[in-house]
Amino acid sequence: MSKRFVSMRMLALLGGLVLASACSAASNSATAPYTNGDEYVTLPGPHQRYSNDGKVEVVEVFSYACIHCAEFAPDAEKLRKALPPGVKFKLLPAPFNQAWLPYARAFYAAKQLGVVQQTHLKLFVEKFAQHYPLNSLDDLADFYARQGVNRAKFMQIATSPEATTALKADLALIQKWGVDATPTIVVDGKYRSNNITSYSQLVALTQWLVKRELAEKGGK
Repeated sequence: MSKRFVSMRMLALLGGLVLASACSAASNSATAPYTNGDEYVTLPGPHQRYSNDGKVEVVEVFSYACIHCAEFAPDAEKLRKALPPGVKFKLLPAPFNQAWLPYARAFYAAKQLGVVQQTHLKLFVEKFAQHYPLNSLDDLADFYARQGVNRAKFMQIATSPEATTALKADLALIQKWGVDATPTIVVDGKYRSNNITSYSQLVALTQWLVKRELAEKGGK
């Protein structure tokens, strides 16, 4: 697996939504298992988190259009369940290009409707294992309808001005973090995964960064 997994060119989208490029992704002691600037990077301050809930946050920047995110999804779910108390796992969809925009809109609708947990892995399975045609927002609305979601309500939320505003804000944050590949993990808006060679390494790196961040916060 390459560091970046896949890369794409920046495009301008509907309503002036400017999109970036991509699908691709302790201590200071000499015995640290990972190196700043290699497997991860420390982001320049001021650090900006995805939320303000007070917990250490682990954010996976992903897309339902990304095969590598589909492959990583079971490991990401295990990681989410294994995180210690005081740590919150969050998903952030990357609208990197016009083809990926429907998936980001679909995620926002699913999140608002409260169905992400029961549909997240299923969507990957249908798209990449069962090869359902899940490419357009209409296709995605059909998928969620099969999961018991009201199709009209889904489309209303996914195409709303509020969804567009959220896309713009989250894209700006993704760009601030320097994310140009998926899946990428960002811990507390401070550390970003970088040169990763396997999904197991991404999980282990995330766990190490979380312990480091918890230790730093505990020492304050």
